[in-house]
This record gives sequence, C-alpha cells and structure tokens, in this order.
Amino acid sequence: MAQYVSLDTLRFLLYDVHKVEKLLQYERFRDFDRNAFDMLLDSAKTWADQDFYPYLREMDEQPAYFKDGKVHTHPIVKKLFKEAGANGWLGMYFDTEDGGIQLPMTITNSVFHILEAANNHLPGYLGLTSGSAHLIASFGSDDLKKTYIPNMLSGKWAGTMALTEPQSGSSLSDITTTATPVSEGTYSIRGQKIFISGGDHEGVDNFIHLTLARIDGAPSGTKGISLFVVPQYRVQDDGQLVYNHVKAVADFQKMGQRGYSTVHLVYGEEDASYGYLIGEANQGLKHMFQMMNGARIDVGLSAASIATAAYYASLQYARERPQGRKLQNKGKKEATNEQTLIINHPDVRRMLLLQKAVVEGALSLLLECSLHVDIAGSDQSETGINSKLLSEILTPVAKTYPAEMGRIAVNNGLQVLGGYGFCTDFVLQQYARDIRIMAIYEGTTGIQSLDLLGRKIPMENGRALRLLSAQIMETISSASNHENLAPYANVLGKHLPRVQQALEYLFPFALQGDHEDYLADATIFMDLTSNIIIAHQWLKMALAAENALQSGDSTYTEDFYRSKVHTMKFYFKYELPKTSASLETLLNKDKLTITDTYNDSIF
Repeated sequence: MAQYVSLDTLRFLLYDVHKVEKLLQYERFRDFDRNAFDMLLDSAKTWADQDFYPYLREMDEQPAYFKDGKVHTHPIVKKLFKEAGANGWLGMYFDTEDGGIQLPMTITNSVFHILEAANNHLPGYLGLTSGSAHLIASFGSDDLKKTYIPNMLSGKWAGTMALTEPQSGSSLSDITTTATPVSEGTYSIRGQKIFISGGDHEGVDNFIHLTLARIDGAPSGTKGISLFVVPQYRVQDDGQLVYNHVKAVADFQKMGQRGYSTVHLVYGEEDASYGYLIGEANQGLKHMFQMMNGARIDVGLSAASIATAAYYASLQYARERPQGRKLQNKGKKEATNEQTLIINHPDVRRMLLLQKAVVEGALSLLLECSLHVDIAGSDQSETGINSKLLSEILTPVAKTYPAEMGRIAVNNGLQVLGGYGFCTDFVLQQYARDIRIMAIYEGTTGIQSLDLLGRKIPMENGRALRLLSAQIMETISSASNHENLAPYANVLGKHLPRVQQALEYLFPFALQGDHEDYLADATIFMDLTSNIIIAHQWLKMALAAENALQSGDSTYTEDFYRSKVHTMKFYFKYELPKTSASLETLLNKDKLTITDTYNDSIF
C-alpha cells in the first residue's frame, strides 16, 4: 500500500518537539502512558489501511447524491459508524462519565491526522458527531445528555452543526430560522440551513442537528441567537422514534470531497420540527463557539493531512520517474545518455521540500494548538490560563495556514507529476480538488484573518501575543546555543519584530475608530504572522533533531533527524523572507480597497 502518512514524524512531533507526555501529570490523563498512546496510533493506522485509504478514489468517483428524498453515500459510511462506535473512536476525548475514554485532544487529533491522510472524505462524519455530542455534554440538560449522547457515541446516530443559511452565509447575525416556544425548553423550529456537512446519509438511524435559531422576540444580531438540539427523529416518552420534520431537500455537488455529503435542510415545512434548548436562551453563539473552535482546528488538520498524503504521493512518483539528464558541474564527467530520476533535478527537489516544509510545519502547529487546549482544560493555575490564551491566538492561524499553504503544497505536488498530475489516473488532481474547500470551511480565510487581527491580537491588551512572542524568544535562545542553529535563530529574531512594526502602524486606525482601515489588509497580516509562527515550529523541530543527534539518540535514523534540520534551513531560505513583502504591503499608505476612497467604477 502506498505511503500517505509518517508515524515516525508524528511521534517525533508528539514526544520530542511538543513533549506530550507532560500531560500525564494531570489527573485527567493519569491512566495513560506513552505505550498506550503508541498502541492507539498503531491501531488507527491499521484501521485507516483497512477501511479508509482503499476507498479514497472510489468515493470521489461515486459521490454522495440526493434521490427520492434521501442522501445516498458510499456503503463504507455505515460500516465506519458501526466500527467507530464499537471501538470507542467517537468518544476519545470525552469524560469517562459521559461514556468516553478521556484521551488528550492532542492524541485524538493525531489519530484524526492518520485517518484524514488516508481518506479525507470520511473522518468528518465522525468528527461532527463527536463535536456535537460534546456540545450536548458541555451545555445540555441531564435529560438531553441521557437521550442523545449514548446513541451518538455508539455510532447509531450522527451529529451535525447547522449554522449557515441561504441569505446569511458567514454572517450569523443575519440568520432568520425561528424558534417558537411550545413548552418549557421545547420550541417549534422553522427555517432552512445549507452546507450542512454529513446532514443526511444511510449510515445511521437518526441525525442530531445542533441548530442556531432565534427565539420569537429575541434581540437582533448575534445577541439574540440560541442553540437547539433538533433531531431528525425525536424520541417519544415510550422510547419510540417519530419523524420530526427535518427534511433533506438536496445534496450539494462539490468540486472536491465528493464522498462527503453536504446537505440543504428544511425545518418545519410540513409540520412542526421540535427543538430543545441547550444552555441559556440568547447565548447560542457563545455555546456553539466551543464546537466552532474545535472545528477550525479540525479543518486545519484536514488540510494538513490532505497535503501530507499528496506529498508522499509526489515523493513516490519522483523516486520512480526517469526523465532528462542530471546537470553536470564543471570538472565532472560528461553526462551519459542514461536518464535520471526526476528527484535528482534541483527544481523538483525544491517543490518536494516546499511540500515537506508546509505539511510538517502545519502539523506541528496543529499539535501545539491541541496541546494548549489540553493544558487549558486540565490546569487551573496561570499555566492553564496562558495556554487558553495561546490556543485562542493560534487557532485562526492553525486553520488558515494549512488550508492556504496546503493548497500550494498540493499544487507543487501536481507540478512534480507534470502532465500526469492533471490526469485522473493519478491521485494528485483529487487532492487538489479536495483541499480547496478547506480555506472556506468553518470561516473563510478572510473571516479567520479578521478574527486574528480584530479579536485575538487585542484581547486582554495584547497578552496572548506577548505570551507567543516570549515562547518564540525562548526557542531562539535555546537554538542559539547550537553552532549549527545559531544563524537561523538570529534570522528569526530579526523577523519577529515585524509583527509589532505592522501593529504600531495599524493600531492608531483602530483607536480612532477607523476599523475598515485597520482591518482592510487583515489577510496580509495573517500571512505575516503565519510565516513567523511556522518558522518557529521549524526551529523547534530542528532544535529537537539537533539535540537527538548530539546525544546519539537512536529512536530514529540520523538521516531522519538531519532531514528536519535541512527542511528548517529550506523554510528559512525560501519562505521566511516573504515576511518582508507582507510588511511592506501593510505599511503602504495607499488605500486601494476601501469603499470610501474608490467607488465601484474601478471594476
């Protein structure tokens, strides 16, 4: 079977770079050890080899479709839910009292990295079910927990998050789905939701839609949004299921991820669709943010995983495809007529190294973000508070960088294959289509950039950014003690202040109330910040590898460790200098996209 993921790299990041074993000090995780984590990763790889990777191409060629009032998907979806429920995969990070295993989120996301790299059409079904069940566990009443969580974690029922509406898109303040009180905690839900991933299929008996709606008379905007459990089939007092008039009316046919159903739902058109309030009225968006933040990390993980699989497919091709002759240096013997493998051409090596730099840098960031989530949820001291802030500021970057740069990485892989990359005989064209949606899912790149610059940078007077900067400086200091790494530590130290330079120029706009001027180039600020954050990840990886080489650590080969240092050097040469262009753009005083300056005639 072709390689689509590296467990060695995953373990290196977990244990050597991010020291995940430090989580074992917390009561929540004391039942585990490294051996248990490794066994779980091995089991996930076995499952991925058996039930995920073999169906990747088939699910693209035989996509989900709507017919006779039902969404039809590949038969593996039904088997997937059954096995996930039976083997505890749906409750990995849940509390044991809610039927879970209580694993760290960092390990849970490591498992999902393996599954996503094997077949990115399938894990979303499981992730959404786990996420929605966890939301019920966090904010739902005891009755809601008892009714829904066991059936969701067993794989009998699936869960979704239903936010987007035809007229509102990402602007949740404009949703119009209504909730009319019927009895205490019960409401009649009426409206439409679109782009509902996993919203209908034949793999389960029921769908539990976590739905945002506005209670009659609620305030306008996001302050009037509430959260409801709206099942496709509601449970009667005698335990029987009765249709709740949540109707799938279409499945969107997509460019990529064609095996992952994306549904248009209609509530209460023929008769009442009953929903059950979760948490407090008018606090729905606040409650939903738990799932949304997790979903943003999930999307970044999906993007990184697709790009990882594309990298290994590209690498395999480059190692097998002979074409052209190797360029000869002065003084070398004349080239023979014998062809060389394309991996020997410098430009092909550049494209492969870019892929490696992007996918491993992104994965490292996602694991660090997950680690902060674990610490924040387990540590009540200042350490936990700091981790909460760090997870907040890193999440929009962890979603955006893999989505945007992962797409470029996959495109480089397609280029490695040349004309074959554009043909359906090879998988690269599918990966290129599959990854494209990741920059749109769970808040577009523009939305994430607004979140970073508009909310996360200013929160608590910039405390999160100061914490992040201090962490980067700590790594720079440690790396400076290594002769081989000191020059690169120095380079990162010179690039880091560019974030502050940009903010010193932008903040006066915000202070004057010129919010459009402040946020107009938020995406460029995201580029600048992301580039530095990923450079930090690579310096940490190189530091861990250099320490292993100097200590004679034989966990992995010397070539493995040297490859990490080499890729760090590549990132610092080819990618980190882009911060100069980003900063130049941010400091440019021309206002070329502001509507008050230029009207629509420019188009």
